[in-house]
Amino acid sequence: MTLTNASPSRTPFAARLAPEFFDRVQARLLPSLEAESLDAVLTDDPEDVAYLTGFFHHPCERPVAVWLAADGESILMTPMLERENAERQQARADQLVSYAEFPGVEAPFTSLARAVVGAPRRVGFSTHMTHERLTAAMLALPGCEFVPTTLITVARYVKFDEEIALHREAARITDVMLEAGVEHLTEAISRRGTLPSEAELAAHVTSTGVKTMYREHDDVVVVSPLAGGLVYAGANSAFPHGLPSGYRLRPGDTFMLSLGCAVGGRFVEGERTFVLGEPTDDQRRYHDTVRRAQKIGGEAIRPGAQCRAANTTCLAVIEDAGLGRYLRHRQGHGIGLGMHEPPWLEAGDATLLEPGMVVSNEPGIYIPGHAGYRISDSMLVTEHGSEPLTSFGRDLEHCTIAL
Repeated sequence: MTLTNASPSRTPFAARLAPEFFDRVQARLLPSLEAESLDAVLTDDPEDVAYLTGFFHHPCERPVAVWLAADGESILMTPMLERENAERQQARADQLVSYAEFPGVEAPFTSLARAVVGAPRRVGFSTHMTHERLTAAMLALPGCEFVPTTLITVARYVKFDEEIALHREAARITDVMLEAGVEHLTEAISRRGTLPSEAELAAHVTSTGVKTMYREHDDVVVVSPLAGGLVYAGANSAFPHGLPSGYRLRPGDTFMLSLGCAVGGRFVEGERTFVLGEPTDDQRRYHDTVRRAQKIGGEAIRPGAQCRAANTTCLAVIEDAGLGRYLRHRQGHGIGLGMHEPPWLEAGDATLLEPGMVVSNEPGIYIPGHAGYRISDSMLVTEHGSEPLTSFGRDLEHCTIAL
């Protein structure tokens, strides 16, 4: 099989967004600050930090935080050892302040407090902040009332055009990884050699994704995971999110390639379920049912639809086929700077879908002792419906590996 999506002559892809882009990101939040009567918002969530300033870092005990005031003034706080990294990445903030070390003779958030202009009264804090970090910020800014807010999380729902371009490129590479996994297996079959194990197949597709990015992209933005996913076969695939093992694929197995990658920090996932050899009647029934649910579920992802309604429409296909007892999870979830993030395509989420959102469409069934069947595409909500960003074939004809 030829990797049709790969091209050695491609113009290098710009994986890092321009610093000026983040001015628009920060400006998007200001009306929400006003609506919630907040003088500022504070977050130390690594994904929020990257979203607001373009600074990607290795999260650890040393806090990195962003303060965005209602007047648009932004402050990025880093430990001193991360300051050069922030400068190299051209992190977008009006002020870059740093503290010496953690826990430090002087508490880290004191450096932020010194940089804050005026006397803020109400400060919204990201609900992702730990109690330890929130307490540290409150001690450094004793005159402020701290209130929880999800305004940054909600702002991240709808992607800017520049972000969508990153998602599309991540989808292209995810398709390359899927093709590479199939090619690796078919080559082993053609040689009549030993079939790969789950772990070997996972290592191969991960390597393919990472090498493709470093070969074809300018300034790769490293996040975890940069590329890879879950590979499981036979009865192992009946455990959602099971980790690859040393189990070696066998003729007749159902197996799953649950793959994805991040370009510019923006994720995409693409999952396909394969059958190794001629499918049995049961394998055909299970696969066809999940494919039908995924197709109808994708059509239900459209602007103005509630997340819970799309979920109900999708999973009803499986229930109506008499396979509801094998359901283990919702239809899908939001994707962005996190592989899993809100909104949730689940019975408890009434969020209305909007153009520019990216969500997964991944119904699955899991038959104990036999296998799991899941098909997933990352879907871009458009003005008139939605489109899958990943394109690898989904039906059983495309997902049968001949022996």
